[in-house]
Amino acid sequence: MKIIIINGPNINLLGKRETDIYGDQSFEEFFNIIQSKNPTINISHFQSNIEGEIIDKLQEVGYEYDGIILNAAAYTHTSVGIGDVVKAITCPVIEVHISNTFSREEFRHHSFISPNAKGVILGFGLQSYELALLSFL
Repeated sequence: MKIIIINGPNINLLGKRETDIYGDQSFEEFFNIIQSKNPTINISHFQSNIEGEIIDKLQEVGYEYDGIILNAAAYTHTSVGIGDVVKAITCPVIEVHISNTFSREEFRHHSFISPNAKGVILGFGLQSYELALLSFL
């Protein structure tokens, strides 16, 4: 099984940024743990602060992988392009958010990804990624 985690802007700052919302663990630390817990699954990850690079990566893997775990971060609420590519690809996508976006600012209550995602998991911290991974097993 081949799964990729694709992260959007500022996820590279986990462990440093707003630790009251996002926690004090870096994504790299978390990713090493999730890999060690799932040695039989080929799990990779990609992060970009650039919308077009996220779209390019989704197009690249969207017809070959078994699953995509997508945390488009702020682009979730602004990117028609990312929403369109999720609709276009054949690989199932689980939309993930570390925080409960519905308990935050109102603009975070809308997602361009959700209508075309297999499912949405939010508000469980980094465990949201693990829950998304379980949905593919």
